[in-house]
Amino acid sequence: MKKSILIIAVGKRRDVAVEIQKILTAGGCCIKTRLGIHDGVGDKCSEEGLIILELVGQSKDKKALAKKLDALYAVRTKLVEM
Repeated sequence: MKKSILIIAVGKRRDVAVEIQKILTAGGCCIKTRLGIHDGVGDKCSEEGLIILELVGQSKDKKALAKKLDALYAVRTKLVEM
């Protein structure tokens, strides 16, 4: 069974969160599972976060999603095929 996991490291979370959400919404058909992690609660939120996606569908769509996210300021991605 092949699995595709996209790991997204987010810095400057408050600055890029809206743009990340737009990209994830547009690519939503290939997102099976989404997990978002950041430290802190309320007004003590961290500026850094981690998003882990389980992806389905065609390889080109997965790579395109990773490329769009990776092009954002303070965002890095890693697509892992297992």
